[in-house]
Amino acid sequence: MSSQARYLNVLAGLWLFMSAFLWRHSPAQFTNSWVMGIVVAAVALVALSVPMFRYVNTIAGAWLILSTFTLPHVTVATVWNNLIVGFVVLAVSLVPNLARRSSLRNVTT
Repeated sequence: MSSQARYLNVLAGLWLFMSAFLWRHSPAQFTNSWVMGIVVAAVALVALSVPMFRYVNTIAGAWLILSTFTLPHVTVATVWNNLIVGFVVLAVSLVPNLARRSSLRNVTT
């Protein structure tokens, strides 16, 4: 389950990156969307081998949500897109590495 969560955040990051170019954004939201898209996807890929690194995406998701309200926007599409992606990234980053937890449980018993 945890690797699927990381891949979902890779997809969310790629979508966020592409969305910056699909419709008109304010300059600040444009930069925020493509930069954060790269960050989210890269962090999710690293988190596949370093599970605790997923918490960087927790911060990235929170930033996406916060920046939706603090950065100027041109369209409502940007607001909804960044809010939804932000909540997805934040929630998915909190999915624990279940395989590692179960293997540790087997070692301690």
